[in-house]
Parts: sequence; C-alpha cells; structure tokens
Amino acid sequence: MARRRRTLSEEEKALWSKVAESAVPLHEQSAAPEPDHEQRPVELAPTSPASRGMILRPQGRPAPPTRFDPAPAPGAEPVNMDRRAFERMTRGRLTPQARLDLHGMTTADAHLRLRGFILRAHSEGLRLVLVITGKGRRGAEDAIIPERHGVLRHQVPHWLRLPPLGPLVLQIAPAHRRHGGEGAYYVYLRRSR
Repeated sequence: MARRRRTLSEEEKALWSKVAESAVPLHEQSAAPEPDHEQRPVELAPTSPASRGMILRPQGRPAPPTRFDPAPAPGAEPVNMDRRAFERMTRGRLTPQARLDLHGMTTADAHLRLRGFILRAHSEGLRLVLVITGKGRRGAEDAIIPERHGVLRHQVPHWLRLPPLGPLVLQIAPAHRRHGGEGAYYVYLRRSR
C-alpha cells in the first residue's frame, strides 16, 4: 500500500508562522530564509527499506570489526626464536641468567624497575631473564564493582613490547612452574651488538 503525501492544513500553517515569528536567530548573518510551505509538502518516510520495495543486499564480504589490541597474550604470539631453544625454555630446562621480582610494587615503580632491568641485562649481554609479577590478589568474585586482579601480570607484556624495550626483546613466554608459573614471564633478549 502506497503512502499518501501529507500537506499542512491552514490551521497548521498559521500555527507555524506564529512560531517562526517568535523565534530569534542565533546569529544574525547566518539566519536561514524561511521555507515556502505551500510548495514543499511534508512527506512521511516509510520505516524500513522493505516497505519501499527495496531489497538490501550485502556488497561482497563484510569487513571485520576494527579492534585495537596492542599485543597478543604471551604464549599466543608467534615464536621468534629458535624452536628448540623455545621448547627448552618453556619446559623450564633453561636457567634464567637474571631475575626481577616486582611483587608489591606500584605500576609506576614496577615500570621504572622493569625498564632499567631489561636495559641493563641487554647491555651486559644476557639472553634469558625472568620477570616475576605475581598472580595478583584474589578478591571476591561476587563484588559489586569488578576489580582487575593481577595488574602487573597484564601490564608487563605490554611494557616489554613498547619502546625502548620492544626492540631489545625477542620473545616473551609464561614461565614454567619451577620458575613461577602464571606469576612470571621468561624474557628472551636479542643479542647485544
């Protein structure tokens, strides 16, 4: 069923002109001219494309939604180092040459300490270091306001991928249980030149 075009009645036109006369323009220069109501009828648009007889078809494959993920989770990223050494490292068979414990530190302190530690380890020619973050506090699961537990555990991998540490780090992997498990990371550094 086709919709009819609706025009303003005389009563509506009179009411509109009263309203238009009482209106004060925001900017005198940019005042728009009054539209001529008799020449342009008001058209009620249908609510859906199907009611207008149009069929919408997708144009090819839809693009995936844009998502910003600064870095993949450690262990989910591709292996950038020798596969055999990587397997030995993740099984706990390689001994870290240095370790940094970030337990109980604020994020600002931990970030500064981590940065200094990695820069120093790289300048000394170390290849495998252990960064202990801890698993994070365990809180009530039914809390009214959800808390993010293990802030350092989530932040350390991101800090290791950002400059100035990113170019020095070859691989990040969760530590083996004997070296701290979920609460620690192996950081395999590039060779110093």
